[in-house]
Amino acid sequence: MSSSETRDGHPEPAVEEAFDRLVEEGQERLERPLLAQVSTGLLGGIDVGFGILAYLVVEKETGEPLLASLAFGVGFVALLLARSELFTENFLVPVTSVVARHGTWWGLARLWAVTALTNLLGGALVIWLLVTARPDLEDVVVENGLHYAGLGVSGESLALAVLAGAVITLMTRMQHATESLGVKIVPALLLGPLLVGAQLFHCILDTVLVMGAMMAGADIGLGTLVQVFAWAALGNVLGGIGLVTAIRLLRVRRRVAEARAAV
Repeated sequence: MSSSETRDGHPEPAVEEAFDRLVEEGQERLERPLLAQVSTGLLGGIDVGFGILAYLVVEKETGEPLLASLAFGVGFVALLLARSELFTENFLVPVTSVVARHGTWWGLARLWAVTALTNLLGGALVIWLLVTARPDLEDVVVENGLHYAGLGVSGESLALAVLAGAVITLMTRMQHATESLGVKIVPALLLGPLLVGAQLFHCILDTVLVMGAMMAGADIGLGTLVQVFAWAALGNVLGGIGLVTAIRLLRVRRRVAEARAAV
């Protein structure tokens, strides 16, 4: 018998309580007015931009990307404490609400589109300020941007994107397993550095890095920028929904059926 199940095969109360929190929060996200979604998405891009700043400064000063990845965790802590959101954080929570019929697929599509666009705008603002204020960081900005721009459309880059989507969605799931703010910080500090240190392919983070390289003078075309975002986003969705969200919903299928019937 699984440690997460009772003797009758049903999930333990803690798992069901986490499901209820996901549905409630997902419904709130889906029903936000457009202006609230825009502001939340912009702040999400700005917050992760500060994580990029921390990463680039440490890499520049130490020459150690793995050490710099630890500094990047500040971006995910900022996302958590400031209650802003990344596009990839909207795979588990609102999708769970839609599956439970506490939200619509149209509402999910709007949330995804608005959050992705505003994340990129917020991130672009921070990376522009970074390149302008710290020209000494241009070399490391260009190096990172060229790396992700050069991944191209391939099985390898798709796999990196799938892993990135799974990592971020796992972080979201871990944070929603508890109501303790202190405990919620732990996944941000652990999985944020994993995302960057393993050079996984994240549609917001890495598109912002490519934009930074372009601003610093790298020879990267607009078509490549769009390709980076679109290909990474596809893999992120596959990883976040296919590897994490869908499988975890199977664990609470009875609660999903009850939530659907209650609507």
